[in-house]
Amino acid sequence: MDLYILDAVLAVAVGGLLCPYAALESPLHGGVREPLWVSVLVGLTLGLPLAVRRRWPVPVAIVISSISTVALVTGVIPNFAAAAPAFAIGLSFYTVAVSTTTRRSMLCAAGCLALVSVALVLTAGDLWSRTGAVAYAAVMIAPAWLIGWLIRERRALAARQSENLVRQAATEERLRVARELHDVVAHTLSLIVVKAAVANHVAEADPREAGAALRVIEETGRSALTDVRRVLGVLREGTPYAPTPGLDELPVLAEQAAIGGVDVRLDVRREEAGAVPESVGLAVYRIVQEAVTNVVKHAAPAACRATVTVLPTEVRVEVTDDGRRPVSTVGEGHGLIGMRERVALHGGEFHAGPRSDGGFAVTANLPYRVAA
Repeated sequence: MDLYILDAVLAVAVGGLLCPYAALESPLHGGVREPLWVSVLVGLTLGLPLAVRRRWPVPVAIVISSISTVALVTGVIPNFAAAAPAFAIGLSFYTVAVSTTTRRSMLCAAGCLALVSVALVLTAGDLWSRTGAVAYAAVMIAPAWLIGWLIRERRALAARQSENLVRQAATEERLRVARELHDVVAHTLSLIVVKAAVANHVAEADPREAGAALRVIEETGRSALTDVRRVLGVLREGTPYAPTPGLDELPVLAEQAAIGGVDVRLDVRREEAGAVPESVGLAVYRIVQEAVTNVVKHAAPAACRATVTVLPTEVRVEVTDDGRRPVSTVGEGHGLIGMRERVALHGGEFHAGPRSDGGFAVTANLPYRVAA
């Protein structure tokens, strides 16, 4: 709305002052002057269309150029006062270049510039030659179109860059959600598969143990549903789900691993460190979760030791086990790739591989900054 008010003020200034003043000028070599009302009317018709130049840029440019041509040819505006209509045409050209496509604006500008050039050529005399008249028209009017075109191109570039940033952010968010869902689902399904196998094995011989296994499956499934809702819920505002898991939730993770036949000895050490950033705490939790899940899937029953050391500038994670793994699981699967990506996001170091004395080891260093 402010821009339209500015256009209205500009139209009044150009159509009510500048162009009528030019139309009131007497011819250079004398001659019959037009009536006063004609001069005022021509000035108004040249300037007032600028009030709607943003709404109808091309029609406004054509109207102003046509009236300027007629006014110059008929002598209502002397050729030495052509700067006034040139200013009005330049404003319309600028608007055309900013608001329309390059091809359309070039065609419109070329046609209007040709009209004005013809008028200046027909009135050429002591002020300029015919060639000079065309050059005068180009110098007075064409820069306005060029400025408008440059601004349009710059805005288009900024819009493309903004769109690319939005697309990149959306891609990164999808990757983050996919990584979170993978960790939640992989960990939960591993425990469910283990307990389902137990329940199936002892269903007839020991119904009590089978029932206990089914209860564990139910509790694990409910917990997984809560985690999935939390992961998906962060995409919406005002979601009431539980906070992001971090270092404080590691003991619960160790208890869940015990259900799958893995004895996890958790050791969390804090050496006079401040609060760990939430993103780092989540990364540590997911790394320990994925490492323990791999032990449950590939090495259970086994003993596992998870050591988390919180230092003032970094968090060190080490998860080792003494289990035996099939040869096919030694390679780097999706879980190890996900852990490596989490560490890379924080600029840390990650290593995973078999131990020389048997078992498997996962180590990670995640640097962080403490907020001032």
